Amino acid sequence: MYGYVIADVFTDTALEGNPLAVVPDATGLTTGRMQRIAREMNLSETTFVFPPTAGGDVRVRIFTPIGELPFAGHPTFGTAAVLAATGHPGVRDGELRMETGMGVVPFRFTGESGEGRVRTARMFQPIPVWEPYDRAAELLDALGVSSSTLPVEVYRNGPRHAFVGLADVAALTALRVDLRALADHDDLAANCFAPTGDPLVWRARMFSPAYGVTEDAGTGSAAGPLALHLGRHGRVPLGATITVRQGVEMGRPSTIRACVSVLDDGVVERVEVAGSAVVVANGRLFV
Repeated sequence: MYGYVIADVFTDTALEGNPLAVVPDATGLTTGRMQRIAREMNLSETTFVFPPTAGGDVRVRIFTPIGELPFAGHPTFGTAAVLAATGHPGVRDGELRMETGMGVVPFRFTGESGEGRVRTARMFQPIPVWEPYDRAAELLDALGVSSSTLPVEVYRNGPRHAFVGLADVAALTALRVDLRALADHDDLAANCFAPTGDPLVWRARMFSPAYGVTEDAGTGSAAGPLALHLGRHGRVPLGATITVRQGVEMGRPSTIRACVSVLDDGVVERVEVAGSAVVVANGRLFV
């Protein structure tokens, strides 16, 4: 029997944001059983927490309904928030170091915790690598758009995120995606973004049938690369904190803050993502 927790991530309001299932002590579960539990939960991701093995405070494995990810933003962020909110011994002095398939990811918590909520948490993500997407024209066709406001590039920090810019929020909301065509883009999440009028506030939608996610309500692993993408192409100053609002069209609004620090020689020094999470349920798995 294993306990589990359901949290809504990148929100401070229950039943909004991106839901996540967390098994805080998964000792003894096999890979196959974790995959079946993730399929049973049927959320975009389910995480499983183990004792550390590589110098961190905990080790986390992340599963979508169809496969395992080495790193993803909303599940790692939500897992850290759950562990902090529930008093896990790995959280000490407001910090946590989480072992993932992409290395150790540090977290810092500020503000008071109460009623299952960590008011503010910061995550220092793996620094992505990026390149032009060689199937950009096919991707635009699958998304039902004729062009992108910025070059279509793909960033990898665990998941692989392609970014397509739209002219405004109305165009973003009006998207009608051909999910069957999009599923032909292996190992890819398609992220569409649009300006809001405030240069530091952006709207986003993410579609990834390749990862078993029709549409995602809040994609933490994409928020950092989006800040980098916008900064590299002169839409926001590098070093500025942007706010990404996602999940609106799904009725699950999420708010994510992201900032990229760059050294004088242009090398990316740090990718930081921040937000909140709410614990909404807990239970037991009889497996």
